[in-house]
Amino acid sequence: MKKYICLASTCLLFFSSSLFSQTAQELHETARSFMQQGDYANAVLVLNRASLLDPKDIDIAKDLAFNYYLQKDFDKGLAVIKPLLDREDADDQCYQIAGNIYKQQAQVKECDKLFRKGIKKFPESGAMYNELGELLWAQQDFTAIKQWEKGIEVDPGFPKNYYNAAKFYYLTPDKVWSILYGEIFINMEPMSSRTPEIKSILLDSYKKLFADAQLSLPEADKNKFTEAFIKTMNKQSIIAANGINAETLTMIRSRFILDWYSEYADKLPFKLFELQQQLLQNGMFDVYNQWLFGAVQNLAAYQNWTASHAAEYDEFNKFQRGRVFKFPSGQYYR
Repeated sequence: MKKYICLASTCLLFFSSSLFSQTAQELHETARSFMQQGDYANAVLVLNRASLLDPKDIDIAKDLAFNYYLQKDFDKGLAVIKPLLDREDADDQCYQIAGNIYKQQAQVKECDKLFRKGIKKFPESGAMYNELGELLWAQQDFTAIKQWEKGIEVDPGFPKNYYNAAKFYYLTPDKVWSILYGEIFINMEPMSSRTPEIKSILLDSYKKLFADAQLSLPEADKNKFTEAFIKTMNKQSIIAANGINAETLTMIRSRFILDWYSEYADKLPFKLFELQQQLLQNGMFDVYNQWLFGAVQNLAAYQNWTASHAAEYDEFNKFQRGRVFKFPSGQYYR
């Protein structure tokens, strides 16, 4: 009997040792499953145990701090994240988490200082510029747009700077960049909860653009790209006399792309216009414009349109699911 007990104890110890060597990673995966379900309490519970097994794993620590943040347990979150900021392997996410905790604690100066330190350490992080821009905007500091613009310039693949910049320009006399940044964001995050808001801004921005019969730029605006956009769009102004809606915008934007590619595309390449040309050539530009503007303009009419154009709509949906829109570097014109 003692022999069997000894054997069982040895097996148990072996099993426990084996489990111990694998548990940190397994627990982390379990915690992330809880996070996806919105169960932050269980995520914290599991992450604390994973952190005990592997206290040097920065990803476990970041997720633990982030879950405390989501639970609004800011003191614990800060206690976890602050030591990470001094580590060599700290990334921009560490600064984001810490900064947002400071923001929730109304420690604006500390938050500002941290985000600027993060930008200095990660000068090509669009996320860091976005965070600082949002902090400034919350303080009604309109220099926030400089941060979002810089984020777009150095990290053109990060969507949130386009989102915030589009909203900013929509509230200004600007007639171009709320349109361009808005449509870029929509293509980067076509299924985002923020996308319907930007679609509405995009439609209204076109109405604002064509409010005057003759499109023009302020004399102070010497931007060659913006000037080319206005000049090309102005050729379509007569179509806008029938009102701005999905149908007229399809005509306006189709002719715009044809004119742009005959005169400016080589000098001023722009990924968004490349997408529009591709859709035009593939016979999907009509449904694309309906997708952008139709539901915002009139939901019932849009639903009727998709029902009567089911084949085109299905083809477009397949196209949407099979692509990821990425904006390249070197095409910043603002």
